[in-house]
Amino acid sequence: MGTFTFRLPDIGEGIAEAEIVAWHVAVGDMVAEDGRVADLMTDKATVEMESPVSGRIISIAGDVGDVIAIGSPLVVIETEGDEAAEPAAEVGNGPSTSSERAEVVVVEPVAAAPVVAPAAEVPPAEPEPVAARVVHASKVLASPAVRARAEGLGIDLGEVRPSEEGRVRHADLDQFLAYNAGGGFRAAGAKRADETVKVIGLRRRIAENMAASKRAIPHFTYVEECDVTALEEMRAQLNEGRGGPNAVKPKLTMLPLLITAICKTLPDFPMLNARYDDEAGVVTRHGAVHLGMATQTPGGLMVPVIRDAQDRNLWQLANEIGRLAEAARSGTATSAELSGSTITVTSLGALGGVATTPVINRPEVAIIGPNRIVERPMFVPDGMGGERVAKRKLMNISISCDHRVVDGWDAASFVQALKRLIETPVLLLAD
Repeated sequence: MGTFTFRLPDIGEGIAEAEIVAWHVAVGDMVAEDGRVADLMTDKATVEMESPVSGRIISIAGDVGDVIAIGSPLVVIETEGDEAAEPAAEVGNGPSTSSERAEVVVVEPVAAAPVVAPAAEVPPAEPEPVAARVVHASKVLASPAVRARAEGLGIDLGEVRPSEEGRVRHADLDQFLAYNAGGGFRAAGAKRADETVKVIGLRRRIAENMAASKRAIPHFTYVEECDVTALEEMRAQLNEGRGGPNAVKPKLTMLPLLITAICKTLPDFPMLNARYDDEAGVVTRHGAVHLGMATQTPGGLMVPVIRDAQDRNLWQLANEIGRLAEAARSGTATSAELSGSTITVTSLGALGGVATTPVINRPEVAIIGPNRIVERPMFVPDGMGGERVAKRKLMNISISCDHRVVDGWDAASFVQALKRLIETPVLLLAD
């Protein structure tokens, strides 16, 4: 028997350490060559680590949430025979430049740690009259997440009516909570057990970045109301005949139109399309618009970047928005696609609310937040020198700026220029 020490390889230029965000093996597990060992997160991307050898795991570097240095042991694997040492495997998008080789030593066999097999799900029994049947909770078909939630709520799964396919889902628990087994609706919400959640991985990165941004940047937010009735009418006209699986041009949302307006407005306000190095005391005003697009993912908020947004037309922007959003949500976005933005747009879509005060994506100096579109009556010109009341579509636009480098007058002037383009949308298509 021998042991193979798999050390954390060089996973990108300038990366000195990485955070363990998931283990796919435990002590005592068997791992195949090229089998997944762990997921580690740097400040640029999440990288999957694969074992360079086959064997049994006898040691791991630490717990989820721990940070380990490049070159330090990640796992120790017991191998068959006295294998020759191998260099650390190349991982991720960047090439491995580490010349350090894994250590191999001869050891006495180690007793395998006991492995507890997960409980197998029991197939549904033959149908029988409901009134004569009492189902034990352990025999109910349900996912581990549903079981854990039911346990936390104090619900016996045997009392919950399952979906048509015979499996209890979260929606079935919701229905049970709304109308309990006693036959009445509950006036108050169900009590939940306390839960402790460790802040790790992307959530920890978000927490650190947001805390650093609010701590270092004196924010101010300006909000203006825009009439988007004409813009929405133009969008509907542009979308006629678009969409579908074979469409060359996708259907347009509001976002490509807003980005186009931003790109047309920024040349007159270079102080907003900038990054501030507060340690060096230098503001870099960028000529190109590398627009960050705040995107909600299962792991948390990520900001993929639309490169040279000013050079793209509406449909190119729509395609790139869809591609980057999918890459972010699926975890396939590269570090280059998640860095280098010069200004960011953040939107909650239909949940946008009346107004937002977005937090700046440091080291940028401004972030723009379109809010929810609402319909309200407004006074509009009647064409005869008077006014009339009409139903209009209105949207508030928020902008948060770094007051160290952007004055309130600049932010307000930028939004007013942006408003003019939004309310006169034909100008968006003019050269």
